[in-house]
Amino acid sequence: MAFVAIVCFTLVAIDFWNSWHARAVQLRQMNVATSNLARAMAQHADDTIKKADTALVGIVERVEHDGTGPAAIDRLRKVLAAQAAELPQLDALHIYDENGNWVANSRQKPPENLNNASRAYFVFHRTHEERGPHISIPVKSRTNGKLLIPVSRRISHADGSFAGVALATIEIDFLMKFYDSLDIGQAGAVALVLENGTMMTRRPYSADVVGRNMLDTELFRTYVAGGPVGTAQIKSAQDGVTRLNSFRRLDGYPLFVAAALSKDEILAAWWRETLWHTAGVVLLVSLAGFVGWRLVQQVELRTQAEGELRRARDALETLNKTLNTLAMEDGLTGLANRRQFDVTLDNEFNRAIREAGTLALILMDVDRFKQYNDIYGHAAGDECLQSIGQTIARLASRRPGDLAARYGGEELAVLLPNTDAAGAAILAERIRSAVRELKIVHTGSSDGFVTLSAGVDALSPVPGTGQPKELIQSADKALYEAKTGGRNRVCISARPEPV
Repeated sequence: MAFVAIVCFTLVAIDFWNSWHARAVQLRQMNVATSNLARAMAQHADDTIKKADTALVGIVERVEHDGTGPAAIDRLRKVLAAQAAELPQLDALHIYDENGNWVANSRQKPPENLNNASRAYFVFHRTHEERGPHISIPVKSRTNGKLLIPVSRRISHADGSFAGVALATIEIDFLMKFYDSLDIGQAGAVALVLENGTMMTRRPYSADVVGRNMLDTELFRTYVAGGPVGTAQIKSAQDGVTRLNSFRRLDGYPLFVAAALSKDEILAAWWRETLWHTAGVVLLVSLAGFVGWRLVQQVELRTQAEGELRRARDALETLNKTLNTLAMEDGLTGLANRRQFDVTLDNEFNRAIREAGTLALILMDVDRFKQYNDIYGHAAGDECLQSIGQTIARLASRRPGDLAARYGGEELAVLLPNTDAAGAAILAERIRSAVRELKIVHTGSSDGFVTLSAGVDALSPVPGTGQPKELIQSADKALYEAKTGGRNRVCISARPEPV
């Protein structure tokens, strides 16, 4: 399960990292695109204004040199008309005297009684001695109603006093034609802004936007804080759209341009691609998770099956042991049965031959047991044998190799490896005495209680001579002697020498 989880997490993490990296690359590429767009806009605006300003330089020099006499004015009007015709961005060229009255302009039909002394550009030149160009806030033409950007220069008398203004008016529509040709998407925006915070023009275009104060907008604050060139993600104060903005100041004039692409449009393709391959990763992770889950289930089932097999094997081994025990154990007394006795006798006999050891046998018989059954019944006889068997097992099974067995009926036997006849006789006497101390009442016995007789024999077998049955025969013979000698006693076989 941990492995499956790690694989799924790794797939998701790799997909997330790839998607995030692709997003960063897309934004970085669009950052370069908006920077290039702002550079192009700044160059276009600078060229547009510079051409108009260059015309003004010549006009100011001519007026200051030739004066404003009738002949000079006639020649000047022709010059203004020719220059205006060469510059498509211009609405008109104008000359005003120190009182703001019209002196000459480039129109074929000049206006009458026109005074511009109240215009911001006129007031600026009248109060400032700077001879450089001045760009004022957009104005609406009094003759044709067009929105115009005034570019003006001061005209001075020979003594340096104010003599009037030379004015070139640039059509905002000219700039808008260029801005409309730019591919900025459905929600992109471009703008030209005066450094005093006045909006000159903007796409998407609206007449209400021209001349709007931009001082409190995030775009203007970012421009002021970031310097002449920069890029930032900004939420527009105009329409609330978040865009990637690049801004750049014009080289020669107090204006800056801003080119902005919608962040949503920039990331639209990235989102589509991300959703597709994320869906693929989710499907793959789901498949891997399902396969892993099924695999884990199979492993668990196999583990359970193996556990059940182990339990079945253990149960079978236990059953086999139980069956083996039942096969080798006497059901009444709990002692070894005749089969186990015979097998053990053969094994111990062969061991004694290999190790040159001794093997002793105690063969016992309950005295007058038939009479006991006749008097007390077979159930009491079984209980009597059980008690005697427990006593023999307690006394005769103290060493791992010793074996106490029910030889048959009321006959019992104890097999004692590495024991001589004397040692076996001592144990036999202990057993006889312990059975007598059970004080099992037996009215058919001369003693009044249940007793047993025992015959003991031991031998040290030599390879090639003797058989296990000889040990049984000699012990049985000794038991017979104990029986005929009065019962309730132990007799040792009268073997002269070990076989």
